[in-house]
Amino acid sequence: MPVLPLRIYGDPVLRAKAKAIEPVADVLRPFVLDLFDTMKAENGVGLAAPQVGVSEQVLVLAVPVKRHQRVDLTLVNPEITLAEGWELGEEGCLSVPGVYDEVRRAYAIELKAFDEAGKPVELKAEGYLARAIQHEIDHLNGVLFVDRLGMLQRQLHKKELKALEAGRMPNAPRHEGPAL
Repeated sequence: MPVLPLRIYGDPVLRAKAKAIEPVADVLRPFVLDLFDTMKAENGVGLAAPQVGVSEQVLVLAVPVKRHQRVDLTLVNPEITLAEGWELGEEGCLSVPGVYDEVRRAYAIELKAFDEAGKPVELKAEGYLARAIQHEIDHLNGVLFVDRLGMLQRQLHKKELKALEAGRMPNAPRHEGPAL
């Protein structure tokens, strides 16, 4: 399947609230495969449809949870029903390349959604998996992780964000970890 072009910070589609869709397997499956291929090609652990210019509530995840084990998920129209505890953790984003910072997120969440075949999904997640899900759901609501940074943190990234808005890649040090 093809690798789709990523939308980068400054693109209006990243700020729009994605619309809920009817998950129909035959229609959705090829797009979901494209999302997974794109995420893997970009060394990501999560990717939401708006990040490739599609304003629909679809996201994919391939999150490492233990050594040599990861959780692969497709969530359509996800809704967090419970969030508990808080923790700080570093985040980056495929749509905000070169920018990484500590973000406060719920440690444990419960959610309901549909899979790509239209089957209902109820899920409990904690730690890094919960963080990744929250990050991707934010994309569906037009929120980027940099919006969750404090004023001082945002000020520190002002130069990089302006460069991205202008269509240039920031001169930030390369980060070796995967981005959400």
